[in-house]
Amino acid sequence: MKLGLAPLVTTAVVASTLLGAAAQCPDYTTFSQSPQGNPSAGPLALPYMRPAPVCRTFNSTAVEKVITDMKARLKDPDLARLFENTFPNTLDTTVKYFNASQNLAFIITGDITAQWLRDTANQFAHYHTLLSTDKQLATLVKAVINNEARYVSQYPYCGAFQPPPESGLAPSHNDWADGVTVNPPVNNQTVFECKYEIDSLCGFLKLSRSYYQATKDSSFMNSNWFTAVDQIFRVIWEQSQSTFDDDYNLVSYYNWTGGNGALSPAVPNAGNGEPKLYTGLVGTHHRPSDDLSTFAFLVPANAMLSVELTHLADVLDATKQAKNVSQLARQYSSTIKNAIWATTVVDNIFAYETNGFGGRYVMDDANVPSLLSLPYLGFLNKTHPAYVATRKLLLSRKNPYFAAGKNFSGIGGPHVDAWNPWPMSQISAIFGTDNDNEILKSLYLIANNTHGLGLIHESISIYDGSYTRPWFAWANSYFAEMLLDLAQRKPHLIFKDGKPYTPGQ
Repeated sequence: MKLGLAPLVTTAVVASTLLGAAAQCPDYTTFSQSPQGNPSAGPLALPYMRPAPVCRTFNSTAVEKVITDMKARLKDPDLARLFENTFPNTLDTTVKYFNASQNLAFIITGDITAQWLRDTANQFAHYHTLLSTDKQLATLVKAVINNEARYVSQYPYCGAFQPPPESGLAPSHNDWADGVTVNPPVNNQTVFECKYEIDSLCGFLKLSRSYYQATKDSSFMNSNWFTAVDQIFRVIWEQSQSTFDDDYNLVSYYNWTGGNGALSPAVPNAGNGEPKLYTGLVGTHHRPSDDLSTFAFLVPANAMLSVELTHLADVLDATKQAKNVSQLARQYSSTIKNAIWATTVVDNIFAYETNGFGGRYVMDDANVPSLLSLPYLGFLNKTHPAYVATRKLLLSRKNPYFAAGKNFSGIGGPHVDAWNPWPMSQISAIFGTDNDNEILKSLYLIANNTHGLGLIHESISIYDGSYTRPWFAWANSYFAEMLLDLAQRKPHLIFKDGKPYTPGQ
């Protein structure tokens, strides 16, 4: 894929002088697999990995100022280089289409040319404090929200999508969707993959409310957006139901089958997954890693849903709109939160998944929402005894997907394998503690394991240090977001002067 501005970006910034240069821009998947610019001055000598300015897919003076500010403050030049590479990565490389007049933007995840609702929300999370001062960046985020509202309105059970037709970009072929039957049916010219993950809908809500919190602009709440919200509540209700009604009629609103020669494995019970019994939680078919759930009630995803429904109600109340929807959001938020505490915690340990029949899967996966990320999600305080106890278990052999090697350790998941923990888990661990030693240990586990490339990868082998996904924008954004959190919460750990710093202020 080409990463130049050209017609892929807003018509407001396209200039004829860019078109020739853009055609010569390297594919960032290839670019990111070898060191590029001058090394940092620290012992890791991390390379400068940003594309040339003409090849960046979106430019923001506010973002550049934050990079300048942070580089001047960070006492470790290797951390400064990591921030310089990761903070702008989403804007530098993933804005495949943006047209302000159409109010549409298409954002890819990195080395996969599709827009995931979950990834996009996380890719932009660290820019929110800049939206009130950078109007063009705010316009971009608003266009992302509108495009996603169109997706969710039509296919609320799907999480990854093709470019909007207005973009003129050709849809991508997804080998993993071949041979998979989805019910309700989808159009693969619009949908890239229709795995149902409740956290994808949470991501849409998070991006929406974060935009409003930063700008106080409610104009994103158009008919597309309200239709999408209605669809989200439909999914919440449908997926809260038991697998069987009182007369043992099968209750199935969505199913997804693999097997029969498909790359994706078969899903049990005719694509419906393991049975569930009503508890007040909302079922999900797949996890945030895109892997099949073992049990339907994914606890951290429900925690995120509870938090985001409260935020949704707050935004609706602040804008004096849809009072009935606000009331419903608060009702569901409370029901879900109460069900988490009543049905998923035993001896102060959260289960990762439950089924309503007493089944509990005690583990964690690196992908957010995770149990380790509960404080980051806003569900509870990092000092809560249940979180402290669960965190201790998760970062130990008692979690089947925790792995430790000579140079790297952390939580992974079945998406890659059990011996490839993800740097994302160490980022979540930093959000979940105030202990300086724990923070520094996790921070340098990440910094020391970029394969000399100065970018955050999907996973790292504990055996040989090999990695997966050279270009993973969500992980880069999450790392930068964490450093900005430390800039406010623990400035003495990372800054020369020890004084807190907040972007946009």
